[in-house]
Amino acid sequence: MSKNINIDISELIAENDRLKKEVIELKEHLKKYTFGDNHKRYYEKNKEKVKEGGAKYLQKLKEENPEKLREYWRRAYQNRKLKLMSEQMKQS
Repeated sequence: MSKNINIDISELIAENDRLKKEVIELKEHLKKYTFGDNHKRYYEKNKEKVKEGGAKYLQKLKEENPEKLREYWRRAYQNRKLKLMSEQMKQS
């Protein structure tokens, strides 16, 4: 009976080590997509293109769905107001 327990424990330890290695590999692989400098470099190189695309999107939104645009501006105003209030509370 103790032999089965030892085998089970050693199997569990081996499985645990294998899974830890797999998690580390997956995290490293994911860093390429989430924390990579490629995104930052792209936006630095194509700054004007990105701004132009954003302006086109706002213009399109203004023509097609002005109500959505008002909602965006309202949410932005509320966030700015909340941020300003929190900064004032920290200073007090």
